[in-house]
Formats: sequence, structure tokens, C-alpha cells
Amino acid sequence: MKKKLYIYLIIALLVFIGTLAATTSYLLKYMLEEPTHTYDYRWAKLHQRYPSLTPWLDSLKTTHQLRDTTILLNNHLRAHAFYLRGDSACGRTAICVHGYKDNGLGLLYIAHIYNKVMRMNVLLPDLHGHGQSEGNFIQMGWNDRKDIEQWIPVAERMFRDKRHPSQMVLHGVSMGAATIMNVSGDEKIPTYVKAYVEDCGYTSVWDECTDQLKAQFNLPQFPLVPLASALCQVKYGWNFHEASPLEQVKKCHRPMLFIHGDHDTYVPSWMVYPLYKAKPQPKQLWITQGSEHAYSYHDYPKLYESKVKNFVSKYFK
Repeated sequence: MKKKLYIYLIIALLVFIGTLAATTSYLLKYMLEEPTHTYDYRWAKLHQRYPSLTPWLDSLKTTHQLRDTTILLNNHLRAHAFYLRGDSACGRTAICVHGYKDNGLGLLYIAHIYNKVMRMNVLLPDLHGHGQSEGNFIQMGWNDRKDIEQWIPVAERMFRDKRHPSQMVLHGVSMGAATIMNVSGDEKIPTYVKAYVEDCGYTSVWDECTDQLKAQFNLPQFPLVPLASALCQVKYGWNFHEASPLEQVKKCHRPMLFIHGDHDTYVPSWMVYPLYKAKPQPKQLWITQGSEHAYSYHDYPKLYESKVKNFVSKYFK
């Protein structure tokens, strides 16, 4: 009788372990699987969400102002980006970094501020595995920081103006905001990177995964988040704890503007407060009333434009 009980217990334990392993593997795949949004989809969404930008967006196509380029990364994968030249750039460049499962075209509404309003050059990279950039999984902004750090000198060379010093701002939305915050904490960022603008970025992949596991599946953090983090370490070489914009901004002493909607539930609005607190001066915080995730520009286009322009211009010569 006892022998049968032990056998049943062992079988139950094996089934539990197998189910847990399968669930963990599914969770990681669900998080990091390749994006499905195409350029055509994103282009249509831009017209639908920002109709006031339609004339400018259409002009980019008809005049062939929107061009693209590729580079070979240190990991031997090819990375793709769109770019726009400013008609009075004077060495000023913005690198605009898109969010989760998006692509470079998705931030053309941000590019409009820098290129059309501020007359700057703009680079719009496709992150790893997004758009035309090679890669089979999403890096959640952590290893993406290394790719952006390779794009920075490329953009400086592309847009160099012999008559004016190079000056650059990095602007990211959602996962792109996490990416540029991760960049901000690295020591070897060139001095011509003058400022950062982060819009609705998360504190860490651990916190974001925990929050969305509860929000989407009503599941607790333990044991799936620790297990998924460990599996991510084994498969991709990084874990959810180390992928922490919160830790990175602590080391950033260049100016950063924090933007977050107070109705954001995808990257919950509480996350911006520890990020802002952790970041040394100079810094600025703008909370948009009633805005959901990545909708601050949509809800307050003119004010968003003004906030960004005034902040960035303050640190450009």
C-alpha cells in the first residue's frame, strides 16, 4: 500500500514539475517571441492614430526623405534603421527607439518633433528581431542597449557637420524607453550624447513580468517569474533582475526627461516614481493626466512637443 502511495506521489510530482517546466517555457516564449507587426501595419496605424501628421507622413514617401541603412553588429547580426536628415540640423541628431513588438516606423510621430519641428536629423532603429533587423527573439531593452550603443557613433558619422559640434538626444517609448535608460548607465557613452527622454519605461523586466503575469493571467510572481528568469539566463545569457533600467539610471548624470501617463496599466504608472527618484540631477518629470500606455503624445500633442523641445534645447548649445 505504501509502495503504491509513493508511486502515486512520484507520478504527481513529475506531472507537476513537467507542467511547471512547460508553463515556464511558454511564458518565456510568449514574452520574447518574434514580433508580428509589419511596416504596412504600423504605417496604417500612424495615419489612424495621428491624422494631423498625415500630410507630413505622406510627404516622406513622395519626396523619398525617409531612407534606410544597415550595420553589422558585434554579434554578427545585421541591424536596420530608417533615417531623416534635418534641413537645419547643424550636427543635432535624435535617436528614437521603439517599443515592444513594434518597429522603427512606429516612432515617426516622435520623429516629427525632432525632424519637422526642431529641424534635426533622426535615426529610427529596428531593435533586435524587429522590422528588418536580424534576430529571433526580443531582448526587452537589455542587450538592445548594446545595439543602440553601436548605432550612436554610426549616427554621429552619418550626420556629422564640420561647421558644428555633434549633439545627440536619445528618446525611447515603452521598451524603447527601457533601452535608452539602460544605455544611460553605461560609462563609455560619447560626450556628444547630451540628453535622454524616456516615455513610459519600466523599472526592470522582473517587475514588468510580475505585473503583467498578474494583470493578464491572475498568477502570482512565484514560481513562474524566477523560473522564467533562470531559463532566460540559460537560453539568452541575461536574467530579469539584471535587466534593470532602475539600476542603470542611478549611474546616469546626464539630463533625463521622464514622461508617464497616470492611467497606464501596461507599464503601471507607479514605476516612473522610483525611476525618477533613483536618477541623479539634472532631471524632469511630467505625468500626463488620464493617459494610458504610450498615449501621452496622442492625448497632449502640442504640450508633448513643447515639453520635449524645451527640455532638449536647454542642453544643446
